[in-house]
Amino acid sequence: IMAYYGKQELPGSWTEDEFTTKGKVSFRALGAGQSPRGSRNEAIRPDVLLVDDFDTDEDTKNPDIIQKRWDWWENALYPTRSISEPTLVIFCGNIIAKDCCVVRAGEMADSWDIVNIRDKNGFSTWPEKNSEEDIDRTLSKISTKAAQGEYFNNPISEGEVFENISYGKIPPLSKFKFLVVYGDPAPGESKGKKGKSFKTVSLCGKLGTRLYVIKTFLAQALNAEFIDWYVRMLDFVGGKTNVYCYMENNKLQDPFFQQVFKPLVAKVRREQKIALFIRGDEEKKTDKATRIEANLEPLNREGNLILNEAERDNPHMKELEDQFKLFTLTMRYPADGPDAVEGANRIIDELIRRIEPPVFRSRKDLRKRNKKRL
Repeated sequence: IMAYYGKQELPGSWTEDEFTTKGKVSFRALGAGQSPRGSRNEAIRPDVLLVDDFDTDEDTKNPDIIQKRWDWWENALYPTRSISEPTLVIFCGNIIAKDCCVVRAGEMADSWDIVNIRDKNGFSTWPEKNSEEDIDRTLSKISTKAAQGEYFNNPISEGEVFENISYGKIPPLSKFKFLVVYGDPAPGESKGKKGKSFKTVSLCGKLGTRLYVIKTFLAQALNAEFIDWYVRMLDFVGGKTNVYCYMENNKLQDPFFQQVFKPLVAKVRREQKIALFIRGDEEKKTDKATRIEANLEPLNREGNLILNEAERDNPHMKELEDQFKLFTLTMRYPADGPDAVEGANRIIDELIRRIEPPVFRSRKDLRKRNKKRL
């Protein structure tokens, strides 16, 4: 205070939690739950209410405590204002839970600014203080879940839909009748920034009821790099089995598919002498979140969704694991990886139905085969 405004202390009117400046402006500090009643400077009631870090991690675990905190704000602190005079109310704090006092205040506020460590384009919101290198280093030391809650105001409950993620050894690729490489190109071109959609390509195969995610690429990337991921998948398989390559291609994506990706694929075929042919997946899809939950959660719950143990330490596979763990129906964190796995699973099932059509037997044949049938 002295550095900005000079000496302000009035003898006898300056304590640790309450003081009045030489200009007769009064300040009072209170802890949550303390009695604010009677707060005034002579006849003047408070005209600024500043609430700072009102929520705690422990409080948010108990809805009753959050309600108790909110009741104190509504019934004790807020009514200290004057009805006839304008009052400025400021809530400062992180969104550390889906239901907390900052969220409740924000929903009724005239203005609510949510400032994260990075903006929607993935750049530092305060570059003069926080460089990209400093942010990267800080976030690298904590989990994605912790980073989203503390630095992006995005509290996520890990395992809300996909409670456990299974890793396992992948059978020899020659055991699979075919594999599917499924890609989601995501809009735009960006590389290395967090927060935008991820481009992804996943190599998947199925034996019986088990869906194996054999290898994945999942990151912000350029279009040429995205196409190169297909080439690397084919090199990885090395002719051990047949491979079908697909790319998500709805009506909105089709112009980009025709004008950008097809020429890129043709260029790769010509320059690298590789038989790369990518089919557009034009099937009209249902809601992304419910589709992922409906088609992959039962597989995962039964232990039939297996991520490649040999790829566990690969940053791309780690990102896929995070996207599964942090998946919610509101999709508060990107889910491009699970979406591509769901697409691969659907294509595999469709190909199996075409290659191995169902066998229908007569009742007479069934009676012969079933010795216990009466």
